[in-house]
Amino acid sequence: MLASQTVENYLKTIYLAQTELASSKEFVPMGHLASSLGVVPGTATTMVKTLSESGLVRYEPYVGVRLTASGEKLASLVLRRHRLIELFLVKVLGMSWADVHDEAEQLEHAVSERLIDRIDEMLGRPDVDPHGDPIPTAQGKIARPDHPDLLTAPIGTPLLVARILDQDASFLRFVEQQGLVPGHPVTIESRDAAADSVAVRRETGDLVTIGARAASKVLVRPA
Repeated sequence: MLASQTVENYLKTIYLAQTELASSKEFVPMGHLASSLGVVPGTATTMVKTLSESGLVRYEPYVGVRLTASGEKLASLVLRRHRLIELFLVKVLGMSWADVHDEAEQLEHAVSERLIDRIDEMLGRPDVDPHGDPIPTAQGKIARPDHPDLLTAPIGTPLLVARILDQDASFLRFVEQQGLVPGHPVTIESRDAAADSVAVRRETGDLVTIGARAASKVLVRPA
């Protein structure tokens, strides 16, 4: 089966959904898959059955879908192309990190693995994309760091922003305005359960306060 743009989108979407599951044996619900792809459940089921016949996924009616080893390898390479393109657009072309997702969605299906390897080499074999998401290797391996978020990381400890989970353009612009960009130093000053907020000191020394929902989407690591 040729990896068409539709096939690649399905595999990548299933791959990303699997990373959010509590167990490595859980199946991605078909309703979740259809919603993520913006299609009706019947369309998603028809495509998943085709992928199952090709050995790329395991499909269980009324349960859901999971990638096979072959499907996971293909999906990781699509994700590799996407994240390297995003980094290229930011680092080389100077685009905003809030604007590169849609461009990468288009380009990830058009570039060759040879070109992606050259981009990877030129960028210095980076580990993460502009949002802190890990970049799979050419062999399909991907790091899975377990970073805490601003709601669970220790208070008063020097930290570095590691990853932004929500990549909606408006949210990315918001955290950028707050100085919460991957690689930037921060320190959690306090948490206010009553106000549902977190106070964070930025590298400039300024104190910013963000809501708990936003804080849960900002992952950090020890400085």
